[in-house]
Amino acid sequence: MPAAAPTHYARPAIWLHWLLALSIVAVFGLGLYMVQLPFSPQKLKLINWHKWAGVVILALSALRLLVRLLWRPPALPPAMLRHMPHWQRLAHHGVHHALYLLFFAVPLLGWAYSSAAGFPIVLFGQLPLPDWVAADPQLAQRIKPWHQWSAFALIGLVSLHVLAACKHHFIDRDGLLRRMWPGRPAP
Repeated sequence: MPAAAPTHYARPAIWLHWLLALSIVAVFGLGLYMVQLPFSPQKLKLINWHKWAGVVILALSALRLLVRLLWRPPALPPAMLRHMPHWQRLAHHGVHHALYLLFFAVPLLGWAYSSAAGFPIVLFGQLPLPDWVAADPQLAQRIKPWHQWSAFALIGLVSLHVLAACKHHFIDRDGLLRRMWPGRPAP
């Protein structure tokens, strides 16, 4: 007899989801804060923390993608699919794909910007990471806005994702959010 289709996400997927979500929001907030500071040792320290966190987010994203490939996410419940307009199904899949793309694009663009600006990343002040591109101030100035725009796009999609989850939980009351909540799986 075949195993029943899962109704909730695997525990590793759940924990990585929430860890990545909190990390992205925190690093975005740090980025907004640090760019407003005048040049100082404090700003340099925060820039390094931002870069380190970006590398950690990149690693978590790779791990999350691996977990997603190993433990397929549960299908949307049939009752929900019957009531969900086609555009919402398209948005559901489109936002998830765009989030995964930006999980990688934002830190990789930041890494490329840092390399082009001539400031290598030394992870936690101990492990020098390779530069993605040669130092080139003009290239750095072309990459910098891409890192910023992609970060704003990521936080915008995260916000949309949160709003959609809240709509499902508080308005539709369809149990969708419980599939990704830590603790006991939804019945």
